[in-house]
Amino acid sequence: MVAVKKLVLDVLKPHQPNALEFSSRLAEVGADYRVHLTVIEVDEHTETLRVVINGQTLDFDAIQAAIKTLGGSLHSIDEVEVFSEGGSG
Repeated sequence: MVAVKKLVLDVLKPHQPNALEFSSRLAEVGADYRVHLTVIEVDEHTETLRVVINGQTLDFDAIQAAIKTLGGSLHSIDEVEVFSEGGSG
C-alpha cells in the first residue's frame, strides 16, 4: 500500500473564509493533519494560496472536496511525498 504523507497545493479561494478558518477546516479532514498555509497573492476578490498538508495517510479526495466546499479551487499539485508501506507484491 502507498501512503501519501505530504501534499503541496496551489489553491485559489475567495477572501472568506479567512486563511485561519480555511487552514483549520482542512486540518479537520484528518485526525493528524498538519496544515501550513501561505498567502501568495491577493486581488480584489480572491487569494492564491500555497497549502502544505502533512499526515500519516492523507486522503486527497477528501482534501479536494473540503477545498471545494470552502469555495476554493485546486489549481495544481506542486509536490507530493508518498511512502510504500508493507511488502512488495
